[in-house]
Amino acid sequence: MERAFRTLKGVDLQVRPIRHRLEERVKAHIFLSMLAYYVQWHLAEAWKPLLFADEMPENAARERDPVAPAKRSRAAFAKVHSRRLADGTPAFSFGGLLTHLSTIVRNTMRRADAKPGEGTFTLTTRPNPKQSQALELAAAIAV
Repeated sequence: MERAFRTLKGVDLQVRPIRHRLEERVKAHIFLSMLAYYVQWHLAEAWKPLLFADEMPENAARERDPVAPAKRSRAAFAKVHSRRLADGTPAFSFGGLLTHLSTIVRNTMRRADAKPGEGTFTLTTRPNPKQSQALELAAAIAV
């Protein structure tokens, strides 16, 4: 719970302080904040292969001593120190991956010298292989 609250108020989700006075609005604000945290957590889990996160299997994490300090796996150390994934492509932070995905856009275009009412066309950027992989991983959790 503390980690969730820190994430809500920290740099991850940047939830602003509550300025509502009506009970319904305060409840709605808290609900939306927790919903945003829930979505962020699931995306971070799905994108572990692309992020600096440790991909240690859940069973291995449960078998370790719960009192001992957490230790990163060798693969996670390699990601952090080389700033690269096993395939040689760059590793991302969660925010960095969202920024990278934000370059996929759909624009409605018109010639600069076009007359009013003249036709338009849509131009959509194509995702690069890393963006395609991130979108596939995110789509897998939506099902």
